[in-house]
This record gives sequence, C-alpha cells and structure tokens, in this order.
Amino acid sequence: MKKYLIAAGALLSLTTPALAHHPLGGLPMDTFAHGLLSGIGHPMLGFDHLFFIALIGIAALYTGYRWIAPGAYIAAMLFGTLAMSLGLALPAAEIVIGLSLLVLGGVVLSGRALSIGPAVVLFTLFGLFHGSAFGGLIAAQEAGVGGGVLVGYLVGLGASQYLIALAAGWILGTGLKAVDASAVQVRLAGAVVAGVGVFLSLENAEALIFAAMGWAV
Repeated sequence: MKKYLIAAGALLSLTTPALAHHPLGGLPMDTFAHGLLSGIGHPMLGFDHLFFIALIGIAALYTGYRWIAPGAYIAAMLFGTLAMSLGLALPAAEIVIGLSLLVLGGVVLSGRALSIGPAVVLFTLFGLFHGSAFGGLIAAQEAGVGGGVLVGYLVGLGASQYLIALAAGWILGTGLKAVDASAVQVRLAGAVVAGVGVFLSLENAEALIFAAMGWAV
C-alpha cells in the first residue's frame, strides 16, 4: 500500500499548469523533419504531458478498448491542436479537461467497461479539448514557419503519444499483472485520477469566481 500512496502523491504533484516546452530548445524550425522531431519529443519534456497520455492508455485498457480509445483521443487531440494553431479556440478547455479527468478516473474506479459509443465519445472529447489547450502554445510556433513543419509536428506528436499510451496500458496490465479491471491497483489508479480531476475542477472554478469578481489569481 505504501508504494501506491507514494505513486498517488507523485501524480497529484503533476497538476500544475503545463509550461510551453520545445524539444529543439528554440532552434530554428525549417523542415518537416524539424517538426517531426519536435512532435516526437514534446510529450517527454514534461511530466504533466506524460501523465495525461499515460492516463489515456490506462483508462483505455480498463474500459475495454486498448487500441481504439487512444486512437480516438489522439485523432481528436491533433484536430484540436491544429484548430487552435489556426486561431480556432474551444471555450473552457481547462474546465473540460478537469471534468474529463474526473469522469475517466470514475470509470476506471468503477471497474466496469464502457460500450463502444460512450467510450469513443469520452476519449474524443478529452482529446479535442486537451489539444486546444496547448495547441496555441506549441503548434502555433511550428505553423508560423511553414505548413510542412506543422504537419511534421502533428505526425510526430500523434505517433509518440499513441506509443506512450499503449506502453502505459501494457506496463500496468502486463508488467504489474493488473489485468482485472476490478483489481485494487486499477481502482486505486482510478481514484487518484478522479482526485486530480476534482482538484483541477475546483481550481478552475476558483479562477472563474475570482475573475468574475475582478480579482487577480
């Protein structure tokens, strides 16, 4: 149990807002290959990014759609990233991300699989708003120096995130032998994720209240 509590504390520490990471360290971006390398490296430059995509892989495994659900998430995430880089922002992205974490964590905690329709909708919604949330910070840099760079970035980002999601599911399901959705390790992971979702949702609600009152946060 001690190791699970340590893991829970580590995950909760990852809830700070993501910073704009850049895999090439600000070097000039000129080619498809530059964008590809940037996209591949992006999820690995911050624990927050790794946490989100690992969650997708774990939740996908225990909702019964190990391959389909991460694909739905990543396709929607890439669309949201592209839309944001072109100036098409989705409203309340941070709020939806917090609520999505709460729902996904609750699903894993329940120990029950979803039917295909609700699963795809849930993972797609999460991906769309997550893509929008960081698309303006990262993809816009690549878009500003050429379409080829942006395409390379999106390809690299999608490929690396899909592999990370599959690896996360494999590690928990095979490496840690937590193959049953009702296993205590799985339910504890779901509880931690739901807790992170509650924390983010409360934080976002607080920010909205302060903004409405004209207070700085």
